[in-house]
Formats: sequence, structure tokens, C-alpha cells
Amino acid sequence: MNRRPVRIANFSGYYGDRYSAFDEAMAGDPVDVLMGDYLAEITLASMSPLYTKDPSKGYITYFLRQIRPHLAALAERGMKVVTNAGAFNPEALANALREAIAEAGVTLRVAHVEGDNLQPRLDELRAAGHRFENLDTGEPLSAWDAEPISAHAYLGGRGIATALREGADIVVCGRVTDASLTAGPAAWWHEWGTEDWDRLAGAVVAGHIIECGPHAVGGNFSGFTEIPGAHRPGFPIAEVAADGSSVITKHGRDPGTVTVDTVTAQLVYEIQGPRYLNPDVTVHLDTVRLSQAGPDRVRVSGTAGSPPPPTTKVALFAPIGHQIVMTVYLTGLDIEEKYELLRTQIRDQVAGPGVDELDVSIIGTVAADPQSQWEATVPVRIMATAREREPLEYANFAGRIGGLFLCSVPGFYYDTGAQRVTGPQPRIEYWPGLLPMAAVEHQVVLADGRRIAVAPPAVTEAPAGQPVHAEPAPYPRARTERAPLGRIAHARSGDKGGNSNVGIWATDPEAWPWLRSALSTDELRRMVPEAKELDIVRHEFPHLHAVHFVLRGLLGNGGSSNLRADQVGKAVGEYIRTRTMDIPVELLARRRAARGR
Repeated sequence: MNRRPVRIANFSGYYGDRYSAFDEAMAGDPVDVLMGDYLAEITLASMSPLYTKDPSKGYITYFLRQIRPHLAALAERGMKVVTNAGAFNPEALANALREAIAEAGVTLRVAHVEGDNLQPRLDELRAAGHRFENLDTGEPLSAWDAEPISAHAYLGGRGIATALREGADIVVCGRVTDASLTAGPAAWWHEWGTEDWDRLAGAVVAGHIIECGPHAVGGNFSGFTEIPGAHRPGFPIAEVAADGSSVITKHGRDPGTVTVDTVTAQLVYEIQGPRYLNPDVTVHLDTVRLSQAGPDRVRVSGTAGSPPPPTTKVALFAPIGHQIVMTVYLTGLDIEEKYELLRTQIRDQVAGPGVDELDVSIIGTVAADPQSQWEATVPVRIMATAREREPLEYANFAGRIGGLFLCSVPGFYYDTGAQRVTGPQPRIEYWPGLLPMAAVEHQVVLADGRRIAVAPPAVTEAPAGQPVHAEPAPYPRARTERAPLGRIAHARSGDKGGNSNVGIWATDPEAWPWLRSALSTDELRRMVPEAKELDIVRHEFPHLHAVHFVLRGLLGNGGSSNLRADQVGKAVGEYIRTRTMDIPVELLARRRAARGR
């Protein structure tokens, strides 16, 4: 057994992340494993129709260009690479990698993990009685008025660990959980058993923290003004120890920083509550402890795990029609009146037969005394959906809106330098289903063609649901000052299907009692009026000084099909931080002093 921690470095947090990240990781500090995450729900949605048209591809093609210059160095250093860049077709990417390796004249063994792609088996699984119950509503898949074109089960890290144990140097996956790209290598390195729950849980937490790349190093962080090198934060490294604890750090040469706050930001990102379900283990996030272990080093410890659920999530996507989005601008006085007239004109022109939904939204406000034309300008976003293409074609939509310019309001225009909106795009809807893990044919395919079946977990526990936390008691009377919440708290928000989650935490432990008391469910409804009628779930993470909310249904049926400009809820947390509250003056003073202001 390897006793020292395994060093796992991230080089991609999503499809479209910094192309140079692989180069940066290779030029950075020594590591044992490079891990790249490219898949998100909205990425799978966008790739689904493309893969349907051309099943020969379906993988992240630019990953090949990223890794190709480094094949010789990988072989020389003995570094492993694990990635989900296989997307819809891990076998094709594995074969393309083998060709590139042969051309480079080096020896690297490539394995791939499959079984996540359930689309070819969907009819068989339905006929066997599997209902693919919706995670949010409990409805069976048969209730969905759409026919899936893709279906991917979320696999755990056992296949990755098996491939590495069999000597693979590069492991290509499709839809494994993001954290499995770290947990699998950690389980291989430390030779953990499948029932080492606490150790596996610790590795899943480490994987969750580094899966989004620069997030843990100061990227997309509400305290960005205090981040050195915030213009180009580097990528994180997880040092996972044999007991499952870890230290989160970064390459010493790269900008950014790793602090308890930057790690907390990622820890509360895209979760449903304290119980974090994974195909290998159920993680109890409320047991996690964070501590600053040195400059750019945060220790993650105390994580408890228990058996995984008997089911895993299945991401199903189906076309439900078409959508189109365009942006125009309004400038000057009487903006509200201009917007109301323009919205009426647009509805009159394009809200005809065949258009299902039309949303015309003004974004922002005009400055009180604008010092430039742009300070006196607001964008207006126009989005429409339809079952058929024809109502959204140029002549029926963009052309008609363009025909308003001489008969609408003054100061109305669009950016003629931008790409012209001509026609609609496919509209893809998401269905998060459930399937017993025993029904998933999880397999590892080695370089020599051997196939190794990965058995489902022998021990599982039906999920007990998220814990219920009581609403807080009022905070003792104190002298207060009206100020934005963000003056005293950080936040990070994201998406889980149609739900938006947001974690809000206090850097100062002295502010935690006030924060947990102030952020009740009713207060959040006041702060986010559009969530007023939604089911809101509230949890507390005392060890993180955090309150966490799930806003069920804020994102409709998922980021790929709702009509919001912030389709995947990434800015919800920053919006909440702008809302003013009565904050104790003592706490505001402590925060100002800590920031040197």
C-alpha cells in the first residue's frame, strides 16, 4: 500500500475551460494523477443532438490536442491521466488516443470505462419495469411528454480504480460522477476496499472540491478582490491521504490562492444538502472540517461516510422543440415606458400561432446621472420557444423585431457588430431519473481488449432523505446598520437539474450566530421574490459557518430549457449578497478591520 498521499491535479473543470490548463499542469508541481472534468448536465444536453447526428464522434475532441504534446513526458514521468472527455463515446476517444500514442512512439496503456450510455438499452430497461422516477417529482419517465435521445447513468470510481490497478496509464470515461475522477485514483493508490466508507467519503469530498478547477483557487469567488492574481487563477491539487483526509493546494508557480473560504465556496456548490449521494458512498458533508494548514494549503478532515444508495442518477435528454434568443438595447429617459411599449410591440409581432413561450426581459437600470451613453443603456433580452422551427425562423421572429426600428421608441437598437440571429436552435429538456445500480452494466475495457465487469456495491442503504433543520430563533437585540449581506458573507450558487442551490457563509466565526439567525426561509423568500412561491429547503453547516438553500424549480426543468438569462443559476448567490439587511454594527466593524478598511 502507498502510505504517502496521492497528488491529484485538475486540468479541466468544464467543456470550454482554459485550453492551456493541461500545459500548465505539466509545467507545475510534481503530481501522480492528472484529472480532467468536461461534462455537466448542460454540456450533455448540447452534445445530445450532435451525437445523434454523428455517433462516430461524441467525445471532447480538443482533449486530444491538449494531451498530444505531452505524451512522451507522461510516459517518462509515470503520471496517470483520468478524464470523462469520452462523453458519449469513450471507446472512440480511447482508440484515437492509442493512434496518437503510436505516432509519438511511446508506450502508454489506454483503458476506457463504459456502461453509462443507456440509450441503446432504454427500451429493454423500460420493458423490465424500470420507471426512471424523476428525482424531483417522483413521476415515472412515462409521464414525460418527450422521447429521450440520450440517457447516461452516473457511474462511480470503482471502474477507474480497476483500470489503474490493471496497469492503465490513461483512463477514459463517459458520465462518471465528477468526484469519481478523484475518488477512483485515490482508492487505487491506497488500495481501499469497497466498504471503506469514511476513506471513500473523504476522497469524494476532495474530488468535489477540485472538480471545478480554478473554483478552489479563487475563481468565481465572491471575495475575488482579495485574491492575488485573480486575473488568472491556477488549477488545484488534492493531496489525498490513506485515511481519506486531504490537503487542497495549488501549483506554486500559478496565481490565485487556496484558503478556507475558497474551499468552502466549492464545498457548498451544487449540492442538495448535507447528504451527498455518490454511487460508491454516501458522504455526510456536515461532518467535514476545514482548517488552514499553511499558505495555499487547506486541510479537509473528519468526513464520515456510509453505504451508497441502491440507485444511481440517470441524465436523460430529449428534444422538445426549438428556441431563439436575441438582445436589443434601450437608451435614455423613460426606460420603463419604452420597455412596456417595446414589449407590447414584440408580442404583437411574434407571439402568434405556434409560439409556445415568449419572454421579454429588461436587464439592469440606467444610472442616475450617466457619464457615458452606455451608463444610460439597458439590454432587453427576447427569448421564444416553439415546437416547430417555422414560427421562429428569421422572417417570423428576428426579421419582425428588426422591422420595429422605425416605428418603436427612441434609443432602440441592436448591436450590428454582433453575429446576426437568423434562426432557432434545438431545445433540449432534462429528466433526472433513478435506476438501480444493479441494472447498469459497468465495465472496464483494457488496452488488450479484455473486459472486466464492475459489480454494483454489495452493501447499500436506502437514502433517508436530507435532514430537517428547524428554523432559527431570533438574534438578540443589537445596534444595527442597513447594509448589503455581501459586506459580511460570501456566497456560491449553482444548479442541480431544475433546482438552484446557494450556500452563504461567514468568514468571521463571530458572525455565524447572527447569519444563521438572520437567514431564515422566510427571509430568503423576501430577498428572492421570484422564489416566493417555490418550495425552499434550508440546511445549516455549523462547521463551515454556512446556511444552505435549495430553491426547487427556480430553473424550470433544467438549465438547457428554462427561459432565464442566468439559466444555470450561477449568479443567484451574488444577487442575494446585494440585498440589504439590518446587520449588527459590531460585526460590520470586525469585517472592515479584517479587510484593512
